[in-house]
Amino acid sequence: MLPRPVALAVLLGALILFSGCSEEKKLVPVSCRQGSSAVRSALREAPRPVTLGGTPLSDCIRDTSGGGALQDVGAAYLTAASELADDAARNPGGTSALQLGYLTGAFERSRTGAQGVGHELGRRLRSEVARVKVRSPAFKRGERAGHRNG
Repeated sequence: MLPRPVALAVLLGALILFSGCSEEKKLVPVSCRQGSSAVRSALREAPRPVTLGGTPLSDCIRDTSGGGALQDVGAAYLTAASELADDAARNPGGTSALQLGYLTGAFERSRTGAQGVGHELGRRLRSEVARVKVRSPAFKRGERAGHRNG
């Protein structure tokens, strides 16, 4: 297994490769492309609706997003997920588990029918979540909220 920084670099390379194959079909709001610290900060609102500059997390990463936007948003989501998973693995009933559940639910809400880059992003997100107790009440509560409002 590759170390996380190397794995993230490989994923970003794949995202860049696929981004050349698509057009920017839908403009992604600038607020969605502000990085992982903005995602982490917004997730403090969970389980209430979480937005980035008024845009729900799921709307930041729709299937219709072009490769460049998907790369930016995907990298931020993966970094946030990795950081949250570190804490949630140690404390399955804590805030990080709830926030990671929300992020996971919001991603699932956004990716109906996703292929290519979106599929790879989902695979990487699931690999981060795999080290967390996804049946914990905190994670489940966040995931339900993310599916509903994310």
